[in-house]
Amino acid sequence: MATHRFEEMEIWKRSSRLSVAVLELVDPIKLYALRDQMARCSISIPSNIAEGSERDSNREFRRFLSIAKGSAAELRTQLYIGIRARVLTEEAARPLIEEARQVCSMIEGFRRSLRGPGLLGLLLSIF
Repeated sequence: MATHRFEEMEIWKRSSRLSVAVLELVDPIKLYALRDQMARCSISIPSNIAEGSERDSNREFRRFLSIAKGSAAELRTQLYIGIRARVLTEEAARPLIEEARQVCSMIEGFRRSLRGPGLLGLLLSIF
């Protein structure tokens, strides 16, 4: 059963800091569609982690972590597009791309930890 306080989770803290950094970066962008989409998906990462942590099962929590991971990939894509469209400098966007990649890895690691031992692990614990 999911009983995690999201405020204490490092993946929530890091994704929240990433979201704030993205919001600060995109604020002056005049290409509103890209700016708004980057803001939305960056906010979606910690929001889905928080929402999933309050759900009633690890299965539901894993689903919300999967959504958060997808939002992190979406954000990386939009940062790359921002660089190519010359609305973001590579110097400003690259650290955020790397942080989004690391957050994504952390989410996946946590997601896997919520699966439990699986059938093989259960069988091995019996014998």
